[in-house]
Amino acid sequence: MELINGKEVAALLKDKIALQVLEMKENGGKVPHLAAILVGENGASETYVANKVKACEQVGFDSSLFRFANDISEKTLLEKIQEINDDDNIDGFIVQLPLPKHIAVDKIINAIKPSKDVDGFHPENTGRMVKNLPCYIAATPFGILKLIEHYNIETKGKHCVVIGRSNIVGSPMSILMARDGNPGNCTVTLCHSRTQNLRQFTLMADIIIVALGKPGFLTHDMVKEGAVVIDVGLTRIEDSSKKTGFALKGDVEYDQVAPKCSFITPVPGGVGPMTIVALLENTLKAARKEVYN
Repeated sequence: MELINGKEVAALLKDKIALQVLEMKENGGKVPHLAAILVGENGASETYVANKVKACEQVGFDSSLFRFANDISEKTLLEKIQEINDDDNIDGFIVQLPLPKHIAVDKIINAIKPSKDVDGFHPENTGRMVKNLPCYIAATPFGILKLIEHYNIETKGKHCVVIGRSNIVGSPMSILMARDGNPGNCTVTLCHSRTQNLRQFTLMADIIIVALGKPGFLTHDMVKEGAVVIDVGLTRIEDSSKKTGFALKGDVEYDQVAPKCSFITPVPGGVGPMTIVALLENTLKAARKEVYN
């Protein structure tokens, strides 16, 4: 069993991005600029955004953070998005999810200019991904592709089972793994909460990508020997033995499943660090106008 060390791979990729930014500066080019909009005081969102700002500093990006109270009107938020769309100094930006219930998420995502949509959620980027055209791939799936590529995991002709059909991870992941490319060229089965006899599919899988948000969902009796397991789950579980009072747990029952795997991601330290690096990669592409000229 080989551990897929997302923390280590993320550090290597950040170093590469930092060198490219340095080169851009030396050649008189513009420094990439990533902005984030944060609404309310969600603890997890605060942490995610703080990590993104820190990552920007590490690679030499400029960054901006726009904070708004939980009761911001949808109209005001849309006006801010338009302002950032029109700001040539900002190359890419994200609106941190989740948003308060009174704001329509789809309306917000659709308002983001596709050329600045470095989260890869806009329908135009999703459509480009489906057609295998230049696009910004959603950060978590993009990060997973980078991990598979780094560890030279064979995907061509393999059976990949994706568990979870969210627009952020599961659905795009299923499309990316089936696409003609490397990583890709898998036969993909997309499973979800309504799938009957899920175990019959996972036992046939060479690669399992779990993105359900259900701690310990994938157990050893659901995985065949030699499978590759990618755990996207990250849930806080109460744990009085920890200083924080909680532990982080993935969707895979790691201690049971790991001995059967050829490769497996840990939680934390697997997919998580790669999500931020993927966001940086998309912002670098935006600054260079590699996707939208």
